[in-house]
Amino acid sequence: MICEDRAMTTGLGFDLGDPALESSLAQSLMGVEELLQSAIKSDDDFIAVAARHLVDAGGKRFRPLLTLLAAGFGDPSAPGVQEAAVVVELTHLATLYHDDVMDEAPRRRGAASANARWDNTIAILTGDFLFARASDMLADLGPEAVRIQARTFERLVTGQIHETTGPLEGENPVDHHLQVLSDKTGSLIATSGRFGAMFGGCDEATVEVLTRFGERIGVAFQLVDDLVDVASDGKQSGKTPGTDLREGIPTLPALIALRDDDADGQRLRDLLSRPLPDDDEHAEALKLLRAHPALDEARVVALAWADDARDAISVLPDGSHRRALEGLCDYVVTRTG
Repeated sequence: MICEDRAMTTGLGFDLGDPALESSLAQSLMGVEELLQSAIKSDDDFIAVAARHLVDAGGKRFRPLLTLLAAGFGDPSAPGVQEAAVVVELTHLATLYHDDVMDEAPRRRGAASANARWDNTIAILTGDFLFARASDMLADLGPEAVRIQARTFERLVTGQIHETTGPLEGENPVDHHLQVLSDKTGSLIATSGRFGAMFGGCDEATVEVLTRFGERIGVAFQLVDDLVDVASDGKQSGKTPGTDLREGIPTLPALIALRDDDADGQRLRDLLSRPLPDDDEHAEALKLLRAHPALDEARVVALAWADDARDAISVLPDGSHRRALEGLCDYVVTRTG
């Protein structure tokens, strides 16, 4: 279902296989984009520019897309669907402002990160501003939506804390890492699916299926994102390669390489065991990791999460929306940027 010649309107780069669905989604995503632009407006010129910084830089709108596709199993035009899609995107954008501060990242989506353009304080406060706007929209969606968002945000923060503190003594580092990804990334994408199905009027069983799908495809998405971060030169991803590597935060390929006890891999294990502020050592670590079998092993894990997502939706009625989600599984594990 992958198609490099005919990219979807969202820019994700896969063919939905149904022109009618693609047209409908394009219209809905335009509505989401208009609401998103409206949600970040401010009478303060500086805040308006800072809040628009990452919105204007683009992005795949992966989470709103999933919200809209999930709603398609009910009524995608129902009240609250587009607003919920904006809420998850605002939440995601806010976390990016904060993540770039924690990672000291100089670039995001091919442009200077907010912390690089201004400073850490402005980036943090702008993220807080977007969280506030998301909360304001949530208030109109009802107490259940507010509760779901609060629990999602708790998981986001928990995952970030656990990533920062690292695994407990005796805990399997790979298992710990996958749980971090489930919390940091999977939880919000799961909520994207839940909101879409919920506001689309789906029954509870369908809501749970699409929530499960979202979490699993979310983890797969992040696993591949980390693979791209190692394997790409940064032009396609729009980020500086090996950011986590530089900070000494191992992603799955690094964790797999670290458990290797082969003598030939000792130099790589030494480099992966600490932060790499030195450019030469950072470049050496990237080169060695790119040549290590750990990359292929990590890709197998990503494929397993995507396959689990595909299995989750096998109980849903066959049709264009389910096939679109299956195409999303293919896209996630084959993307290069």
